[in-house]
Amino acid sequence: MHKIMITGNAGSGKTTLSYQLAKILNRQDIISLDKIVWKPGWKLVDKKEKELELAKVTKMQTWIVDGVSKTILEAADTIIFLDYPRHVCYWRAFKRNYKYIFKSRPELPERCPEILVIGKLIKIIWNFPKIAKPIILKHLKENSQKKNIFYITNDRELEAAIDKIKHNQNFAYQSAAHAHGTVG
Repeated sequence: MHKIMITGNAGSGKTTLSYQLAKILNRQDIISLDKIVWKPGWKLVDKKEKELELAKVTKMQTWIVDGVSKTILEAADTIIFLDYPRHVCYWRAFKRNYKYIFKSRPELPERCPEILVIGKLIKIIWNFPKIAKPIILKHLKENSQKKNIFYITNDRELEAAIDKIKHNQNFAYQSAAHAHGTVG
């Protein structure tokens, strides 16, 4: 578990889990893809610059990355897919947005208050199951024998996965949902 990717819908808990794992694993190498994708003022980083930054990340010996990226997904040795229902993601995003409505979250560049992207966030959460989820599931299915995969659909599964990580950091794990063919 050197290169850990935490992926999932907006509001699924990726950043919260990345900090939790960093504490458990005694790691300092948290990288939020939001800081690679966004410039101050919610301006998108150009594609070439983003690809260069992602390439730098993949060459690092260890990392915990939260976000959605095919490049990082392919480079990770451990993937944690937080596949919570939309209503959970909306609720968590609402709580987060309320706190950061007029200021940037710590994992974002300056001048990225949530108020400027609320409409976009609603669409992202709604469209994730149709757009990003199938791509992630395909990758998980194709790599289920080569990588540590955690497919998490609820807080109970998340707690079980965290317990496994706490007790044994060198293992292959798949949630019950994955083992029973729910993934892919």
